[in-house]
Amino acid sequence: MNEVRLGIIGIGGMGSGHAANVAKGLVPQMRLTAVADINPDRLAWAKESLPADVKRFSDGREMIESGECDAVLIATPHYFHPEFVIYALTHGLHAISEKPAGVYTKQVREMNEVAEKSDKVFAIMFNQRTNCVYRKLHEMIESGELGELKRVNWIITDWYRTQSYYDAAGWKATWDGEGGGVLLNQCPHQLDLLQWLCGLPVKVRAFCHEAKWHDIEVEDDVTAYMEFANGATGVFVTTTGDAPGTNRLELTFEMGKIVCEHDKLIFDRLSVNEREFCKTAENGFAKPDMERIEVETDGKNEQHMGVLRAFTDRILYGGKLIAEGKEGINGLTLSNAMFLSSWLGKEVSIPFDEDLFLEELTKRRKQSKKKEGSGKVFDTEGTY
Repeated sequence: MNEVRLGIIGIGGMGSGHAANVAKGLVPQMRLTAVADINPDRLAWAKESLPADVKRFSDGREMIESGECDAVLIATPHYFHPEFVIYALTHGLHAISEKPAGVYTKQVREMNEVAEKSDKVFAIMFNQRTNCVYRKLHEMIESGELGELKRVNWIITDWYRTQSYYDAAGWKATWDGEGGGVLLNQCPHQLDLLQWLCGLPVKVRAFCHEAKWHDIEVEDDVTAYMEFANGATGVFVTTTGDAPGTNRLELTFEMGKIVCEHDKLIFDRLSVNEREFCKTAENGFAKPDMERIEVETDGKNEQHMGVLRAFTDRILYGGKLIAEGKEGINGLTLSNAMFLSSWLGKEVSIPFDEDLFLEELTKRRKQSKKKEGSGKVFDTEGTY
């Protein structure tokens, strides 16, 4: 085997972008051989826009069973991600899922159990992990040079979306179709990075405001407070209603403060561990000496194609994935906890009651209203 034949299930905004990029040869040793979508208009787009030898299917399972693919990329509405991953793995295909891993952790846990028993590769599209800034920050934290985490604040409000974005598809921004809003659609990237860098918190108190800025069912404005096992605290703020918005990650450690903003990593490095200084300094108003530096990175940021290249490399040569598929449950655990806290109006501990979460989600799905989508497909290049 010297190439990976890829099939894509779901060729809306994200899926069509992946299809076009793979068809252009941007992922060496990966060839697009099939696509599947239940929407005839998207299959018509595939016929016009993709190479003539790419097979088209109206059912993802039929594509999986066709023998046309070695691996599948799932880019369907969120509820179907685990379902198609499980079907692919149990039918002998490698699988990579778009984010999020699913809508609720109980379903994703079942998917992970199937993946654990499979000898096929399972990955997830956490393309922000390829960003040199986050990779370098992760490296610094893992090295121990920063000391213990004390505080994390992430303001990620540059996910601005207009009403036409939500009106484009009938499943978008509904409890039954999408399962959530900004936390489940845009912020899986930041929630994954948050737990990748800091670990999962043990307590969450969140306020998820539904339909605050748009005519939708789900949340488009969230503020959450977090507590970690070592006593560190954090605040996470996000929305699709702010323009121009902000993306600022600030982490305070025993050895100083790091700010990640505008593709730069600024480190206010202390000369001595703050905990040691606090206990030994004789002057009550003294502060440890500090040096401000811009942390050097390798400058690489391969995004989606980097994830697919690593996926191909793992299949063919046993290389390292950007993110193992089983890791998708971690960020989802955080968003589920935020939802449950807001729904119940109280603090939630992690791990939380997964059956209670599913019960509360099901209530909302039963009340969800069907809507017609405009059918518009937006170019997602550079937006995720």
